[in-house]
Amino acid sequence: MQRGSDRLSVHRDDEMKHELQGLLRSGHPTRSEEWHDPEPSADDDPEVWGGPVVPGTSRASLATVRLELARILGRGSFPAGPEDLTRALRRKNAPDGLVEAVGRLPREERYATVQELAEALVGSER
Repeated sequence: MQRGSDRLSVHRDDEMKHELQGLLRSGHPTRSEEWHDPEPSADDDPEVWGGPVVPGTSRASLATVRLELARILGRGSFPAGPEDLTRALRRKNAPDGLVEAVGRLPREERYATVQELAEALVGSER
């Protein structure tokens, strides 16, 4: 099937899939030398290999929760209350733990930014 605007050939695309197959199956880099990884991690990359970021877990710092919410919701979802945000998260296929955490927030609250929402989530779990 010709896709028209591909930057890579079909053969290179298949080669890249093969290179990433170990990473995709295991969820973590499979090469012994980081420089040899097809996509080496950067120092400021989020820890996506450990599963979804859910408030209340050891990985859920304010920064990681904020990053995950911003990635999923974007700017157009604010200002909003927990009910609207829960619907938006479900529509965008967010992890269940994150949706449930937002659903447990007080219904009368309104959040103007992702930062306010992340602070409420991280603060409510402590």
